[in-house]
Amino acid sequence: MSRIKRSRRPESPYKRLFALMKKRKGSLIFAVIVLLIASVANGLAPLFTGLATNEMAAIFAQSSFTGYGKRFLTFIIIMLCCYALNGIFTYIGTWTIVRVTENTIYELRKEIEAKLSRLPLNYYDTNTYGDILSRVTNDVDTISSSLQQSIYQVVNAVFTLVFVLSVMLSISGILTLVGLIIIPFAMYGSARIAKKAQKKINKQMDDTGKLNGIVEEYYGGHNVVSVFGREETVIDNFEEINNDLYENSRDGQYLSGTLMPIMQNMTNFGYALVAIFGAILGIVGGLSIGMIQSFTMYLRQFSQPLTQVMQLSNIMQQTSAASERIFAFLDEEEEVKDVADPKFPVKLQGDVKFDHIKFGYLPHQTLIHDLDIEIGAGEKTAIVGPTGAGKTTLVNLIMRFYDVREGSIKIDGVDIRKMERRRLREIFGMVLQDTWLYSGTIMENIRYGKLDATDEEVIEAAKKARADEFIRMLPGGYNFELHEGASNIAQGQRQLLTIARAMLNDPPVMILDEATSSVDTRTEVMIQEAMNEMMKGRTSFVIAHRLSTIKDAENILYMQDGDILEVGNHETLMAKNGLYAKLYNSQFPDSEESA
Repeated sequence: MSRIKRSRRPESPYKRLFALMKKRKGSLIFAVIVLLIASVANGLAPLFTGLATNEMAAIFAQSSFTGYGKRFLTFIIIMLCCYALNGIFTYIGTWTIVRVTENTIYELRKEIEAKLSRLPLNYYDTNTYGDILSRVTNDVDTISSSLQQSIYQVVNAVFTLVFVLSVMLSISGILTLVGLIIIPFAMYGSARIAKKAQKKINKQMDDTGKLNGIVEEYYGGHNVVSVFGREETVIDNFEEINNDLYENSRDGQYLSGTLMPIMQNMTNFGYALVAIFGAILGIVGGLSIGMIQSFTMYLRQFSQPLTQVMQLSNIMQQTSAASERIFAFLDEEEEVKDVADPKFPVKLQGDVKFDHIKFGYLPHQTLIHDLDIEIGAGEKTAIVGPTGAGKTTLVNLIMRFYDVREGSIKIDGVDIRKMERRRLREIFGMVLQDTWLYSGTIMENIRYGKLDATDEEVIEAAKKARADEFIRMLPGGYNFELHEGASNIAQGQRQLLTIARAMLNDPPVMILDEATSSVDTRTEVMIQEAMNEMMKGRTSFVIAHRLSTIKDAENILYMQDGDILEVGNHETLMAKNGLYAKLYNSQFPDSEESA
């Protein structure tokens, strides 16, 4: 479950969205001016319609087309021009707003992508991938599809309401009062409903993220779910979240959906009152039939923006909820920034020193208490110990996925906190137990380790990793297309490809985290030979549970509860007959060394 809920900053999400549009303020102002002209043109049309109606009534009353007919045609032409201008300028204004908003969304996506690379590893450890995906895809799409529509409707509504109200008052203050008397009641009721709907829609967006997280988590482990027969439990968990999503979505959509009918019915009541009082004023007050007609059209123009805003409230509430989730993501605490004046070893050799480091993932928890050891350049160092001993944590600290709480880690005498992360991580090559390959050809996946590598270099790396033989047996060879997650090749073959990728990168320091755990014994021997050749002259850290793979290491660190309890090579540690020897003998009870 995601631990981020709402943005820590006090600004409203809409205010922050519009702040992103500052670069295009000129285009936005132009769009507003164009829409203002469109609203004025649209607002003048009913007035000339009423004047034309008066002239038509005069023609029938006088039974003469002379004089009245010319004015009638003039008013009709002006009315048509007003509607034409409204259409043209509305198109220009809408096109401009769409361009502004889509460029803004484009930059928002870029900002989100940049944010993903600045977040600490701890963020991904404590949030579900499904919820993160929901924030950076579904929520952004929600904003993209609704923002331009909201801007246009709101701008058009404001201009229309101000202009139309002014004209209505100039025609008849009494009819204006009669026609609008019901509006405050409708607005008050709508506001109350909208407030309740917003709470439900916020919960709907959160539930969508939770549901995506469950789907991603259980789909990724569907084999395990099936083996243990936990399908019913998975379905129950899914249905629980799905029911919450259904209820919040249903209630939110229902409440938002009632806003437009309420507003429409209220305005219909206003039309009836205007018809009654307009007839009275027409008889006793001298108000012409054309002006009554114009006033009725203006009343519809006045109520239409209000109805549209109420209709848009559902979309705007979703946009607000989606924006708040995105800005909460963008406000997440980032990795500590690189120092202003970064340093880097003058001559990179690979000497690594842990200088009395202390570390814990949480403030009240200390995993590594006082680690003080130096690894010489070019040495192979194996890290062994029970699960949870801190082996992978040590590697994460070297690559600065986390920062130490006390002490320092130095490479060739330079504190890694004084280096740029980008340059620091270029020093390392890594092969993990969990293989990561993407949809594409095998050639492209291996080349990911060195993007400018030639085909010959890629093939040579594959040969060193003992992957060339199986690659050439696949349809298309190096152009064989891998599916998502490389699900169309075996796990051991995937591991060989990641090893080839690391070999192609040819880094000064290698980190191998259970790199041979997914291959058979014969393949493991071949890979080990290739690894030994690759690691010659390079500093390397090998995390291994199969102790047979690290017998030739110059240094073996036995870790337990975050501390290094034994240090030495295989022979000295076996002679000591301590913790390492006990672990080794548990794997090879019949070996000569254990005898």
